[in-house]
Amino acid sequence: MVGDTVKSFSASDVNDSLFNLDSALNKGPVVLVFYRGHWCPICNKHLKELQDSFESIYAKGASIVAVSPEKVEFLKQTSEKTNASFTLISDTAYLISAQFDVAFKPKDSEVLLYNTMLGAKLKEAHSDDSQRLPIPATFILNKEGIVVWRHFDPNYKKRSSVQDILANIPVPEK
Repeated sequence: MVGDTVKSFSASDVNDSLFNLDSALNKGPVVLVFYRGHWCPICNKHLKELQDSFESIYAKGASIVAVSPEKVEFLKQTSEKTNASFTLISDTAYLISAQFDVAFKPKDSEVLLYNTMLGAKLKEAHSDDSQRLPIPATFILNKEGIVVWRHFDPNYKKRSSVQDILANIPVPEK
């Protein structure tokens, strides 16, 4: 929730290097975006929009970190599809999703659709075979790791807008 302090976490990034939240927050606010996976066209569109506005977000002193339950090799597919120059991290065992309370189990019919029609391969792509997904939520954390804004909507088609993100990035103190 807005006002909550986030516990630091570490996770592997698209280059299989270790990302650490505290290190990122030392540099400025973090825009944390949960997405479903490389197979999700709406996720890819949203990440492309963030990439297109990366310079505007970066100019406000913030970084973007996109979180997926997919293994690193599948993060690479997302990176290729979206040209993301920001950080993509793997939420192994849904530990980050649990902290933000965004993981859920889709209906069996949805899982079948994702795996067959969209090529999700959820059991293969994720660190476990639960086939859970994150709600595609966005959280803005200030330098102290406090949630200052969030977009949380169970409807996967409704995503945070770049305008809302830019309007809610905390202004750095001088």
